Formats: sequence, structure tokens, C-alpha cells
Amino acid sequence: MLTLTQIKEQPKEIIKRLSVRNKNFEDLINKAIEEDENRKSVQNELDTTLAKSNKIAKSIGLLFKEGKQEEANEAKQEAVKLKEEAKILNEKLNSTKEKLQKILSDIPNIPNKSVPAGKSEEDNKLIRTGGDTPNLSQKKAHWDLAEKFDIIDFELGNKITGAGFPVYKGKGAKLQRALISFFLEEADKEGYTEIMPPLMVNEASGFGTGQLPDKEGQMYEMKEDKLFMIPTAEVPLTNIYRDVILKSNDFPIKLTAYSSCFRREAGSYGKDVRGLNRLHQFDKVEIVQIQHPDKSYETLDNMVNYVETLIQKLELPYRIVRLCGGDLGFTSALTYDFEVYSAGQDKWLEVSSVSNFESFQANRLKLRFKEDGEKQTKLAHTLNGSALALPRILAALLENNYSEKGIKIPKVLQKFTNFDVID
Repeated sequence: MLTLTQIKEQPKEIIKRLSVRNKNFEDLINKAIEEDENRKSVQNELDTTLAKSNKIAKSIGLLFKEGKQEEANEAKQEAVKLKEEAKILNEKLNSTKEKLQKILSDIPNIPNKSVPAGKSEEDNKLIRTGGDTPNLSQKKAHWDLAEKFDIIDFELGNKITGAGFPVYKGKGAKLQRALISFFLEEADKEGYTEIMPPLMVNEASGFGTGQLPDKEGQMYEMKEDKLFMIPTAEVPLTNIYRDVILKSNDFPIKLTAYSSCFRREAGSYGKDVRGLNRLHQFDKVEIVQIQHPDKSYETLDNMVNYVETLIQKLELPYRIVRLCGGDLGFTSALTYDFEVYSAGQDKWLEVSSVSNFESFQANRLKLRFKEDGEKQTKLAHTLNGSALALPRILAALLENNYSEKGIKIPKVLQKFTNFDVID
């Protein structure tokens, strides 16, 4: 969430940079400034009323002592009147604060100056590519391979739960577990502390990282308990530091977690949701960093390089793109997407997003820090990335490594699978 200080100090610049998102936010910015002025006006009126009320309250006892019964009674009536006015003003103030909070909550993060203008993924900027596209004599989509080798059962998942909840079987389940172990082991080598977080979060956690209210319709909600299934481990990991004041020497904080993730994916349909392409429940290893503002973009580059090494070790062809404004997430200032080539489908599949949120999440979380020797607190910067999401990685591994002899397992995974081929 943007701070009022940011908005009021440079409203025109913020409106200009938000326009990169291919939408005009001028009205919201102006409403935020206007509502803050209303808040200050009501606050001043309330403060004046309370001061007057306190002054009269103190005078009542003196008037009675001095025998000024009539004046004392008049003062009591005036005090009752002022108390009622203060109550009304306090309710108005709370209403104004809520309205201001709602406006601020609807304003997305300011895109970094390097974010290209654009409307959709077609306008994203290619940064670099790596790996070789496989030259296969036979190409098969992963859903056909899953049936052929009996490693993923989509129909059984549909029977047990519904579409988008596959059942992994035999070597398919072992390969899935191998990927999780590989990603966690690599994160540990990189200095990330492993966490096993809850799979459900409360509303405050959803708001803190920006899923609420922006993506409320995409989250599975248990309304009776007011809990939400997590769409990514980013949510519980980052919320560990909600309402926390850090010291500058606490940075960097590096966390990783494996979790199942749950997304309704409302509005998704067609060939892009077939097989593992888009699921309601899927597994992912997430990395999160909390960093000093001066070092967050250096950290972002390091995280991008780290995710790139994971894909290289899996021997998958990939490309990295910088998201344009129209494709940028609500909370992000800058995002790099990783895509791997899927031979059986002859298309690129997104497998990771690595983002710098700057202070946007930290402001919602009230995640602050103090520099050495300073009393004033500052907002930290938060970053996160998929390292990696499993479904499309698994799809690409199956499709790119298929031959008549079976599906070859990358060398880095073989110590986890204890087999080198699915046949």
C-alpha cells in the first residue's frame, strides 16, 4: 500500500508512473488526498470539542464550590451536549479513516521506472534465453504421457474432488517429491531458512501481502472460520514479520517453504487449463526475502540468477521476461517471469515470478526497521519468487525428455528419485 506521504509529496509523478499499468488512477489519487484533508478537518474539530469539553468539566466542580448552582447546571448541560458532539465526530472520524483506507487499498504499487508500458503479456520484454530446444522424433503432451506411463491420473482426481486436482501415482509421485526435495536442498545451500507454514491464513494476513481485497475471488474461503487457503507460501512467510520492528543488522532475512497452493482460477478455460497447465491445487517451493531498501534491487537480481540456475540444472530451455505495466501484479514494483519450453505442446509455460514489492507490502504489514542509532522507523522492502512451481516444470520435464525408451530423469533429480527413467 502506498503511504500518504508518498502520494501527497509527488501526486503527479505517481499518477504518471501508475499510468504504465495501462489504467488511469488520477481519480483515486485525488480522492485519497481529498479524504485525508477531510480526516484532518474532522480530527481538528474533534480535538477542539474534546478540549472545550475537558475545560468545562473542570469548571463544574469549582462553580459548585463557589455556590454558583445555576451556572454549574448550565455547564453540566453544555458538557453533555459537547460529549454527544464528540461521539458523533468520533464516529465520523472512524468512517473517514475507513473510507481513506479503502481508497489506499485500491491503489496498486508504483511500477519501477524500468517496467515497460504495455497492455498484456504480448508486451513483456524478453531479457534473455537459455538452454536448447529439444529435437524429438516423437512429441507427446504430458497428459498423454501421464496416461501412457500411469503416473498422473486426472480422471481419478476429478472423481475424488473435481477438475484441477490431479492424483500423482508411482514414479509420478516420486518425481514430484524429488523436485520438492531438490528445490529445498538448493534453497538451503543458498542460505534460506526452511519454514513449514500453515496452509490457511486469516484476513489480516491476506491483506498484508495484498491478496485481499485484490484477489478475494481467486481464494478458497472458509467463511464460517474467516480463513483462506493460501494461494502461495509467500503469504504466511511474509506475515511472520507483520507488526514487527527489525534492526538494520537483521537484514537480509531469507525464508523458503514448500507448500500446497490453492487457487480458484475463476474465468480460466480452454486448452490452457488442460493437464497440469492450470490447477486448483498444486505444489510449490517459495523463496522470500526481507531486505534493506538500499539493497532490494541487488537482491532481486540475485534471486533471478538463483532461479535461473535451478532451471539450468534441470536442463530445461527457458526464457526470462520483464513484465510490462499491464501484466504487472497489483503489489509488485518489478517482476521477472521465467518460462520453460514445452515440447509436447510447442509453447512456453510460466513457471516462476520473481518480484520486488519495495515498501508496498511492508506498509500494509507494518513491517519496519530502525537504522543503528536512530529512533525513527522506516519501512522494509519485501521480495519473493517461485523456486519453483511444480506443475509446469513437471509437464516440461515429461514432454522434453520423452523417447521410445521412456522419459529420462535429469541427473540432479536421480539421487532423489532413485531411478533414471520412467518406462
